[in-house]
Amino acid sequence: MYIDDFERKQKYYDAFWQKEIIDRPLISVKAAKKPLIPVDYLENVEKGNYLPVLEKTLVNVENTWFGGESLPLFDCTFGPDQFGSFLGGKIKFSIERETTWLESFWDDDYSEDSVHFDTSKGSSFDRLMDFIKTSTEFAGKRFFIGMLDLHSNMDAIMAARGSQNLCMDLIEDPDKVERVLRKILPLFPKVVDSVSEAGNMEQNGYLGWIPTYSREKFAVIQCDFSIMISPEMTRRFVVPALEYEASCLKHCVYHYDGVGALSHLDEILAIKDIDVIQWVPGAGQPRTIEWMDLLKKIQKSGKGLWIYDWTVQEIKDHFKELDPGGVLYETWAGSREEGEELLEYVKRNM
Repeated sequence: MYIDDFERKQKYYDAFWQKEIIDRPLISVKAAKKPLIPVDYLENVEKGNYLPVLEKTLVNVENTWFGGESLPLFDCTFGPDQFGSFLGGKIKFSIERETTWLESFWDDDYSEDSVHFDTSKGSSFDRLMDFIKTSTEFAGKRFFIGMLDLHSNMDAIMAARGSQNLCMDLIEDPDKVERVLRKILPLFPKVVDSVSEAGNMEQNGYLGWIPTYSREKFAVIQCDFSIMISPEMTRRFVVPALEYEASCLKHCVYHYDGVGALSHLDEILAIKDIDVIQWVPGAGQPRTIEWMDLLKKIQKSGKGLWIYDWTVQEIKDHFKELDPGGVLYETWAGSREEGEELLEYVKRNM
């Protein structure tokens, strides 16, 4: 309802997934038409008060200009460890710290028999599906509902065991970890399909917390735990899991988080069903614009890029350094006029 060129945006995204361009790289640029209001997300979601969050989200959607390939999106989420909570853990909400976490709940005697997809009434999964269905009904055609932030595979085991315990498990009993991982992997498509159905995504299309639109099944995949382990362990535990998850999707973006995980770069880039990489250098590291050689290496491997932290001026100054096919720049402009000028500038200077 709040964009008048949705069919054009769809065509640009179709080209993006094929690493083709129409007349410029994709640019998701937004600008506030009025000051945006606080949503008080966690405080309400913890109590199941979804309507106030949705009503304030709608106000912000109405007060935002969605330029280029940007789209109005709402993320239904209990935080990054929500997949681990589907195995029986309890999400902890911290309003003061504006975050959530999951206390480890598997003891040393855990095994593949500990893997239980808890969909019972009142479970984390049940409550999240209710949240998504309520949000989808409220949203209608006014904004999209996003695919979950899925910290699955080894990240889910880390949530259940704790990072230090899992690191020791990989040394003391790696075969057990592998058996548990194999039991968890089939839950990934079940969760994706459940979210897709609850969010009416087959009809409306797919967006994730990385907002790359797809007409067909899409999600962001990742393994943040990989930063803690060797390339050898990554090849055994992480790469096969990511290959499986990517194969369950038509399109996917890999969230590549942290300089310490770069020892696995070649293995990640070799996963054929990963379409796009989001490079996140990590806290205290230079921003992505200072990693141009790495960005070019990612492109040379055949992967696209989602670049989330360049300013309007930086996009103007540096976009020509990258191949425009398969790149999406996301940014905020100070006004609609500035955003429109960015789009015209890039098109004019291709």
